[in-house]
Amino acid sequence: MSRPLIGITAYFEAARWGDWVREAVLSPPSYAKAVGRAGGAPVMLPPLGPHAIEDYVRGLQGIVLAGGVEVGADTYNGDPDERVAEPQVHRDRFELAIVRAAIRADLPILAIARGMHVLNVAQGGTLIPWLPEVLDSDRHAEPDGGHTIQVSVSSKLGKAIGDRVEVNAPHHQSVRRLGSGLLAVAWAEDQIVEGIELQGHRFGVGVQWHPERGQDNRLFDAFIEAAR
Repeated sequence: MSRPLIGITAYFEAARWGDWVREAVLSPPSYAKAVGRAGGAPVMLPPLGPHAIEDYVRGLQGIVLAGGVEVGADTYNGDPDERVAEPQVHRDRFELAIVRAAIRADLPILAIARGMHVLNVAQGGTLIPWLPEVLDSDRHAEPDGGHTIQVSVSSKLGKAIGDRVEVNAPHHQSVRRLGSGLLAVAWAEDQIVEGIELQGHRFGVGVQWHPERGQDNRLFDAFIEAAR
């Protein structure tokens, strides 16, 4: 059986090799490894602009929206917050366009951390730009702050990983208002949304944590199965 081609979003960063320091297209290898373990063939998607998006969608069997810097407030008509890192405008623009094209094509989508926020904004949702202020606590931003997530057992996410999962994924932003067609399917104990799904889509799942970093590959397995 041939391996489905899975696009993984990447970003531009300065990188060093030898005596050179140049802008490079970067992606943590954990995404590609998780896709490979599940039976997919990973392909990196540089955020070069919208000109190739329809070709990507026609040629790929699934898309992983990877993590990274916070989504810019201008994408959801929010107010900029000086505590939030400078947004990568080119990446925001590219990823919003490609996820909207993937939704129109019913292409399987796995949106991780920042990717979940991109999926929500693409559907008209909004974000909490600085979660510690809303909660009056840094508990979601602590590097070692592991916590239990409750998952809807009737959701695609729940069917893949069960009704409870232990995660450790620091984040400063979170979903505020869900976008059109999206359902919340996973929550932290304080009811912060940690997982979303796109209704009526073959596989449109977003999670706040990083499933590619651990040993449990069940979510990637379900995603690749949908991509076949």
